[in-house]
Amino acid sequence: MAKKRVILELGAGNDLHGSDYTKAALRAVQDALHHSSLAFIRSLSIDKSDIEVEVTIGVSRPDLVDTEKVRSSLPVGQVIVNCVRGGLDVPDPENNDPAVIASAAIAVRIERP
Repeated sequence: MAKKRVILELGAGNDLHGSDYTKAALRAVQDALHHSSLAFIRSLSIDKSDIEVEVTIGVSRPDLVDTEKVRSSLPVGQVIVNCVRGGLDVPDPENNDPAVIASAAIAVRIERP
């Protein structure tokens, strides 16, 4: 049986100094997580290991995101992390220290009849 998306949560994060794309991605994921409470998991007695969590991170340099760190930051489920080109780099030409902005979309899927 196909899993159905039951929640989609969005978040944004940044790294203002250091151009750390992973740090910005982690902050975006945490922002998205703080917008949600998955109380239905307990209410419906859903096994947490059956939950599929797909995280999509948008940053200007997706190749610089440590997807394993992002994956391990999620509290439950079978986590898949995809990084795509997106987000925003805000230049700081005087100091050569651009601010990095990341977007995150977290989709939660469960099997339902």
